[in-house]
Formats: sequence, C-alpha cells, structure tokens
Amino acid sequence: MPLELRPFDTRAVRLPRLAANDDLPMDKLRIEGGERLRGEVRVSGAKNAALPILAASLLTADELVLDNVPQLADITTMGKLLAGMGVKLGRDGGRVWARADEVGLAEAPYEVVKTMRASILVLGPLLARFGQARVSLPGGCAIGARPVDQHIKGLRALGAEIEIEHGYIVGRAPRLTGTRIVTDMVTVTGTENLMMAACLARGQTVIENAAREPEVVDLARCLNAMGARVSGAGTDRIVVDGVERLHGATHRVLPDRIETGTFLVAAAACGGDVRLTGAAPETLDAVLEKLREAGATVEAGADWIRVRAPNRPQAVSLRTAPYPGFPTDMQAQFMALDCVADGVGRITETIFENRFMHVLELQRLGAQIDIDGHTAIVRGVPKLSGARVMATDLRASASLVVAALVAEGETVIDRIYHLDRGYERMETRLAALGARIERIK
Repeated sequence: MPLELRPFDTRAVRLPRLAANDDLPMDKLRIEGGERLRGEVRVSGAKNAALPILAASLLTADELVLDNVPQLADITTMGKLLAGMGVKLGRDGGRVWARADEVGLAEAPYEVVKTMRASILVLGPLLARFGQARVSLPGGCAIGARPVDQHIKGLRALGAEIEIEHGYIVGRAPRLTGTRIVTDMVTVTGTENLMMAACLARGQTVIENAAREPEVVDLARCLNAMGARVSGAGTDRIVVDGVERLHGATHRVLPDRIETGTFLVAAAACGGDVRLTGAAPETLDAVLEKLREAGATVEAGADWIRVRAPNRPQAVSLRTAPYPGFPTDMQAQFMALDCVADGVGRITETIFENRFMHVLELQRLGAQIDIDGHTAIVRGVPKLSGARVMATDLRASASLVVAALVAEGETVIDRIYHLDRGYERMETRLAALGARIERIK
C-alpha cells in the first residue's frame, strides 16, 4: 500500500512545543533527605519494551492490544507520532490499543525524533509493510552519539534503497528479501528495527551479533503472537522466517528492570527494607549481584524482589556492558550509592562516551568523585548535603534522586522532565515508602 511522503503536520496531533528545553514543563522535586525507605511498591511496565512494540503496530492492519504500558512522556510522544501517521490509538489505564488500518503518512519528523530517539523504531515497520519511509536522523544527545548506521546497513542488506536527504533517512523497498546481517556493534534499537522489518520480508533473515536484552525478547514474543516466526531472541543470533502478513494480538509488556533497579538502589543507599512486586528478577542478575556486594540482603521470587540494607553500604566497582552485563542505565544510580558508601568504587562506562554528566551535580551535594577517562573513582563520604541541582538526562535524574534521599537537608532537583520520560509518578511511589519528597509545579 504506497504512501505519500508528504510533510508531517505537527498541528494535527497537537505536539508539545519542542524547540528548546525552556519550552518544556519545568517542574522540580524537593526532597528532604535522611529517611529510610520501607514498604512495598509495584513495578511499572518497561518503557524500552513498550516503545518498539508500539512501533510494531504498524506491521498489521489489525488491532494490537497491550497491557502493562507505563504512563510516561516517551509513551505519549510515540503515540503522537503514530497518530500523526494515521494510527488509531486508545488508552484505559495500563491498557493501550492501536490499529494501523488507515495509515496515510510514512514519516517521523525532526520535531519528534530530536526529543525521543526511539522514534527511529518506525523505520523498519514502515519499510516492511508500506515499502517506504522518511525518518529524521536523530543527531547527537546529551549522553553521547548513538549512530543509526547499523539500522541503515541492515535494511540495505534486506534490499531497501536508502538515501540521506536534508537530514532525513528516506527509504524505499517494494518487498524486502531475507538475508544474513552481521552488525558491526551490538545495538538494541538496531536489532529491534531489523527484526521487525524481517518479519514481512521474503524468505529467512539471520541477524548475527544481535542484542540480547530482555526488551528484545519481549518484542519477539509480541511479534510471534502477531503471527511472526522469530527464534533465537535472547541470544546473539536471531532467525526470522518472513510471512505474508501479521495479525492482531494481545500482549503484556514485561516489567521495567531499570525502574526496578533504581528503587532497589535507593533502598540500599538509605539503609531501607523495600519489597518490589510485579518485577522480573531474572532480568536483573548483574544488578542484584552488585547490591549483594554493597552489603544488602536480596531475596527474590517469581515476580518479586526484596532488599534489606545495612546502615551504610559498601563501595562497589563495576563496568557497564551489553546485556547480560551490567546495564549502562544503572550506572548513575550506583554512582550515587557509592557516594555515601564505605570505601572506594571504580565505575567504568563503556557504552556512552558522555555519561558522566551527573558527576558535577553529585559533587554539588558533597560527593568526592574524580574522572579518569571513562572511569569515575568515587570515594564514599559519611554524609552528603542538600543543595540545588539540575538533571541532565533520564538516568542522571534518577541518580540525583537517590543522592538527595540520603543527603542531609533539602535538595531541589530542576528539570525533572527528564525523569518523567522514564519513571511513572516516581515521587508518589517514593513517598509511599516513607521518603519526604514533593513535586513543585
């Protein structure tokens, strides 16, 4: 079904003003530190699983129903992007349904992509089902460049003609054809894009050096429920046997392992006792091991995790790596824990080159951190002191919340719109655990 590559009308979907950070809501968090966290909280659905699955709705004209979808700014942005293409969307609490039976536009505009790089995930589905796509290049971001060359390389291998025109990836493909793709680096969104594109390709596609993240596995589960034939997800070799069409399905999004880890680290830093329900412990092996190294007692069942922590944690050292290694999205939170730990921790970041931007803000709270290339040396201090700080990205925001919870006095965190991209009602849920925290409008 050919689509017109016409300009995207942002007014039609009432996108928020996105020209500059100053145009975004400037809520703050005020935290009075020093309280131990105690109690129980339920984990939200995974943002990084829900976003590619929402993009997968473009692969069928039938209705896709998703449960356990978090209510986050990034989910809203993806919804607005899909709605601008003509996808019908609805929501009732954690349930979202999408029907792409009248798509009339195959474009992801710069206004959206520059605020949420996951918008690139519509590229593969659009090419696979409609034979064309026009998606803005994401550009750089605060935590470092995340190039899309592997997406383009893989789609070209599948037979797509792709050019870069005026800052846009413009692709055409009457019908993709299965092939063997070897990515030069492990890329989660690249793996997801190629996997979705291959579902409707002619013949078999093999993706070598594939990302192994649980979110990739969750997408494969959803695609298979829609009639795809995907095997090997969770390993570095994914095989997709193309089919003529996909159909509708109902799928429950897996729990958010990064949100889970953030709450667990907050409890460990505060010397708390917190039980998380609706969790997926099997996706957090590396994080749980580091919590045990920090002196916490960790128990887990099929869908719950409990952490009980001593008065002061022990310093831990870590090195980020693709799954099943230690997740880069938990690096900043563990750095905050090390700031008040007993001993010295060495944290090495191998995924993103600029992901130590939270260091300066942690130092404003009294942290003792030195940077040596891609390694941060953190010397724990008995106490941090409250101050006014500013969030620079999503996970940096979480690290400042953790640090503020253990700091003496009041901390005010500016620009928490970053936090709202990945944590659902974080302040409300922390308050339920005993934290003295409030949102300032």
